[in-house]
Amino acid sequence: MSQQAETSRATGTADKNYDLIWFTEASLSNTLRLETYIADAERDGDQELADFFRRAQTESRKGGEQGKKLLAARLTNQGQPGDN
Repeated sequence: MSQQAETSRATGTADKNYDLIWFTEASLSNTLRLETYIADAERDGDQELADFFRRAQTESRKGGEQGKKLLAARLTNQGQPGDN
């Protein structure tokens, strides 16, 4: 049995849906985690690193927001033709 089939069976969720949920959660969790990294860099007076973490946080936030929108659209259309 493939890893993909095992994941679907274990979670009861199609792999692509599980992957989207995981990506969205990971992106949003990373956004929160970067808050700590920004504060650490600022506390140590490293503005360059704080700015780097802010840019990374912006990208993580974008990924999370895009994932939420895509997930909402897919849940709204669940059971529609073409939904696998």
